[in-house]
Parts: sequence; structure tokens; C-alpha cells
Amino acid sequence: MFLSVLDMFKVGIGPSSSHTMGPMVAGAQFLDKLRVSPFHAHGLKATLHGSLAFTGVGHATDRATILGLAGFVPQTYDAARADAVLAAIKATKTIDAPDLGVLQFDPSADLLFDYGPNLPGHANGMVIRATDAQGDVIMSETYYSIGGGFVLTADELAAAADTKGKTKSDVPFPFQNGAEMMAMANAAGLSIAQMKRQNELRHRSAQDLDSSVARVWEVMNDCINRGMVGSGILPGGLKVRRRAKGIHDQLMAERGLNMTAPHTINDWMSLYAMAVNEENAAGGQVVTAPTNGAAGVVPAVLRYYLDHVPGATASKIGDFLLTAAAIGGLCKHNASISGAECGCQAEVGSAAAMAAAGLAAVLGGTVEQVENAAEIALEHHLGMTCDPVMGLVQVPCIERNGLGAIKAVSAASLALRGDGVHLVSLDACIETMRQTGQDMHEKYKETSLGGLAVNVPNC
Repeated sequence: MFLSVLDMFKVGIGPSSSHTMGPMVAGAQFLDKLRVSPFHAHGLKATLHGSLAFTGVGHATDRATILGLAGFVPQTYDAARADAVLAAIKATKTIDAPDLGVLQFDPSADLLFDYGPNLPGHANGMVIRATDAQGDVIMSETYYSIGGGFVLTADELAAAADTKGKTKSDVPFPFQNGAEMMAMANAAGLSIAQMKRQNELRHRSAQDLDSSVARVWEVMNDCINRGMVGSGILPGGLKVRRRAKGIHDQLMAERGLNMTAPHTINDWMSLYAMAVNEENAAGGQVVTAPTNGAAGVVPAVLRYYLDHVPGATASKIGDFLLTAAAIGGLCKHNASISGAECGCQAEVGSAAAMAAAGLAAVLGGTVEQVENAAEIALEHHLGMTCDPVMGLVQVPCIERNGLGAIKAVSAASLALRGDGVHLVSLDACIETMRQTGQDMHEKYKETSLGGLAVNVPNC
């Protein structure tokens, strides 16, 4: 099993990796398919299913799908240009698709929300169709946005299920679970980050890897900094106020005071995470870590390490992110990182496990202590539902990232106080997350049909 650090940490846009980035990617992929098709398309249609339908408007899924069909992709997203293109599409009821010409598309009639049963492959399903001049379908593709910005066609999803666990990746250390990860690390005398780095170097040069990982942290850190100075009301209708700036101003005013309580450090961790997720909620540039809804946890813990831990050094940023990506890959491969599939345990829970492992690693933890840190963090998110109020990635998502960061740091600290020997393995915890997600009622999996979403006023 190989999942690149650059797949786990993707630069993209808010508010959702599965509901915003994924549909945009799917739209762009459909255009690629049309370009090599022998058929000449006259129009486009798209239908959103499952969670993409139920919380699509709050997650900007409709907007993202249209922009994807107009050729936009998350990595190069230009907000000003996107607004202009959307306005033109609504006015003309056409899309000027790159290299395909002008195609008929009326957003009010050709983008449908299907609130019936989920498509068979995943809760985040969508179907895109191309039509001829008579309105007949000449090409159709089903896409699944499986979390973290990953998108698979129906055929790709089925093929992935058929081959899962049956083949080893062509990398030096093809670990597929925590037990294999620790066994390989100890046999080779390497850390998790060192193994992960060697796996990455099979696919890219050292210079490319180092510059790309540095870019990931740059975007994460810039997002924290923007969030700490941003103010106003978040979009979407809930009228949620940005809070990070106010918290930051208070903490800066208290800095150096003799009477500051020790627990104030928790406020710094929450601040960093909330700053990221307020930027995400506003549709800003973020890094999936492993998703947008959980994007604040990993950067918050890394920023905590750099700014507040004595002896911290920027030279360990790569080790932190490589270790975190290794743990995130195990969560995705053996369970899920999708809230629509397994609830928020799969998003913030996985993020906390990643962050805890990364912190334990850069603080000198053994392979066993790093695995223990990830397990502790994930274990105490098990059963967490995904119940966003009004379908927005705001309540409880923003604060939840702050608490996820605090749990991650606590988990790393507890693991480092021990010798790595513990009762519950990371593998058992990940499998429990998978089973719990399977048993969880659909209304608690990013549909906004249960939990806080139905018990908090939407205005």
C-alpha cells in the first residue's frame, strides 16, 4: 500500500475536500474524457446523490461541480475568475469548456439534487452526462468522492475493492497496517519517516520531495496566519462570527504575564486549528490533512511544536509530515477518512492520530511510541458523528478541530511517558473505526439529518 504524502496533503480550497474539491475534480476529469471521445457534445448535465445532495449547498458542491465542468481544478483555483465564470454561466446558460467549445448548461435545470438512496459505491456519488443536440445522452460517468479530495469512477472504485490487500506496492517498505509498519521499521533500523521517505523517492527526486513538502507546510502556515487576522461573519447563513482573531489578540495581550494559567497553552492549540478551519469555511486555500473538515489539526500541532516546544527545529517539519502521512494512509487504506462514510471519527479522529504520531516522532519517540500516540488519539474519537448544522463546515467542525489538536498533543505526551507497550493496537483501533462507521446510521454521516444539525436553530 503506497499513498504519497502529497496525496494525503493536497493544496486545495474550502469548505470541503469531499464535497467541494472532489466534485470539482470530477467535473474536470469528465471534460478530459469528453476531449478524447469520438462524440461531439452539445450539452452537459450532472446529478448529485447521497451526502453530496443532502449537504451540497452548504458545502458549495453545486458551485464546485459547475466550475469543474468549466475547467477549474482546486490546485490553481482563482476565486475572482471563478465568480466571473459562474455569473456568465448563469446568464448565458452555457459553459465555455476549454478545448470543447460552448456547451449548453442551465444550472437550475441541468444540476440536480437526488435525495433518494445512495449510489451503490459510496455515500458521495455523482453522475455527469454529455448530451447531443437532441438531448440524448451520448456519454455518462459515475464518480465517487471518497474523502480527502480523492475521486474514483465507479469502475475504478470496483477495481480498487477487488485488489485491496492483494498486491504489494512497488516501494521498499510496502506496509499495509501498523504491525507491518513497526516490524519493517525495526528490521531496517529506520524511523517511520525514513521509511516513508524511501518509499516517496521511488516516485520522485529528493529535491522535488523536499520542495513539495516544504510547500505543503508553507500553505498550512499561511492559512493559520490569515485565519488569525481574519474577521467578520462566515458565509452560508448561520451567521457564525470568526473568533480566531479575538482569541489571538487576547493571548498576545496576556503573553509574559506572571499569572497566566498553564492551561492557556490549550487556547494556543485551539487558536491555530480554528484559524485554519475558519479560513476553510470561508472558502480559502487550505491543505487536506487528511480532509478539509479536519484541516486544522495537523498544522495546529506542528505550529504548537515550532512555537512552543523548547528545542523545536524547522528541520524536523519533513519528519513530522511524513510520519503523519504514513498514519493517515493506514486510516484511509484500512477504514476511511470520509465523514460521509464513517462519520467525523474518520476525519478529525484520523487527523488527530496523524498529528499525534508526527509530534511523538519529532520529540524523539520510538516507532512503538509513535504508533501508540496515533492509537490513543484515534481511540478517543471513536463513534464521533458528522452532523454539521445547516450542512456547513462550521458548527461543530471549527471547534472540533481545536479539541482534536489538544487530544493529539495529549496522546503524544502520554505515549512518550510510556515504553510503547499498550493493550489496544492502532490496527485494532482503525478496524473498530471501520466497523463503527459501517454500523453508524446514515443521518449521522454528513447528511445533516441528525445530531446537532437538527437540534440547533439554523439561523
